[in-house]
Parts: sequence; C-alpha cells; structure tokens
Amino acid sequence: MIIPLYDDNPHRRITRAYVNWALIAANVSVFVFFQSGYVPGTFVADTAGFTYSYGMIPVVLFQKMQLPAEYIRVPEWLTPITSSFVHGSWMHLTGNMLFLWVFGDNVEDDLGRWRYLFFYLACAVLASFAYALTAQDSTSPLIGASGAISGVVAAYVLLHPKVKIWVLLFFRIPLKLPAYWAIGAWILYQAYFALYAYFVTSTDDVAWFAHLGGLVAGAILVLPLKRADAPLFDNAPPQAQNDWRDTFD
Repeated sequence: MIIPLYDDNPHRRITRAYVNWALIAANVSVFVFFQSGYVPGTFVADTAGFTYSYGMIPVVLFQKMQLPAEYIRVPEWLTPITSSFVHGSWMHLTGNMLFLWVFGDNVEDDLGRWRYLFFYLACAVLASFAYALTAQDSTSPLIGASGAISGVVAAYVLLHPKVKIWVLLFFRIPLKLPAYWAIGAWILYQAYFALYAYFVTSTDDVAWFAHLGGLVAGAILVLPLKRADAPLFDNAPPQAQNDWRDTFD
C-alpha cells in the first residue's frame, strides 16, 4: 500500500488551485453534513438511504430495477456523478482527498480550470460505467471519488513522471520516489486486485474496475485537454508563474 504525502512540483501557470480546492471542499462537505451525523440538524438520519439515493447502482443505471420511490432523489443517469461525492467512512474520504490534494493541483495547472473540472467529472462518469459493465447485476451502490481520482493520477504520471514524491509505504515507511515508480506501483496494485476480484473472488467491497476505468479515462482524456504548453513526460523546464492566467483560465 502506497500513500502519497507530498510532491516537489510547483505550479507553473496558476498561483492557487481553486477548482481542486472546491472539489475537496465539496467531498468533505457532503460527508460532514449529510453522512457523518456530527452536525446536528443538518445530516440525513438514514445514511444507508442516502447512499442508495446518490450512489450508482448498476441494475438501476441499466434500468433492470427501480429504486423504491422514497429513495429516488436524482435521475439514474446522474448517479455516476453524484456517487463520486459520497463516501463510506472517514477513512475512505481521507484517503481519496489526500490523493486529490497531492496530485490534483498540478493537473489543474496543466489543463486549466474549466478543462480540469470537465476532466475530473468525465473520469468519474467513465469510471462508474467501467465498474457497471463488469457488475451489471449488482444491487450495491458504487460510491467514492476513487474513479475520478484515478484519472487524475493517470494524468499526473503522464505529465510529471520524473517529479519526486514523498510516500508512506505500508503505512509506516517514508520514501521519496520518482512519480513513475510510486504511481506505477500503485497502478499495478489496482490491476492485480481488479483481476483477482474478477476471476477468483469478489468478496471485498472495493470497486477495483472503477479505479482501472478511471486510470484509462484519465490517460486518454489528458491528451486532448492539456494545455499546449504542458508537455508530456516533464520534457520542458519549469516556467515562472503567470498570475494573469488565474483571472482568465
């Protein structure tokens, strides 16, 4: 298990990653106000019902079944997006937001604000469909930002494979590694467990194919969406920040 802690990768075009911050704030706010039960008078008492209402359920998405009327809050076609803002626990939320905090700001820098927002949501949708296609008869809701964040991670390693990243290995060993080593090992980890779950057993509750779908989506979408001056594979020297781009991008 590899957990990213910090990357030595300054912004080249923006001063603040407002969209990435907003995505983190949205994910945290949904959990705090609607799932945690820690804010009296604002949370949803039926947290399981909240998950079924806003999670992506394959049999509902493919219209093989319908949710009970009291659980219908959004159209089923919207759940691949809403599900990405719902998390199952503080640990689930914290892990996902840590990845987004470390990698998302640089991808926003390389894509631009609005393209980054589109990229993130598109990865969430495509990751959800990747999972749904491998579990078409599942009645369990898919939740979490992992699919979208997998897309962000894929974009990051294509754009900045040589950047050094501090990671925590097995929750206890700090290491500083090039991004292609750290993220490459993380991708192999995802692929191994996805194939194991599909061909051997699927007893865990991790949607591994959503992670793989997000990785593929991110690797493909970053190519047309990145800025013209954001080369792949770190093949350009760092540029000075241009504050005016914050206003117009």
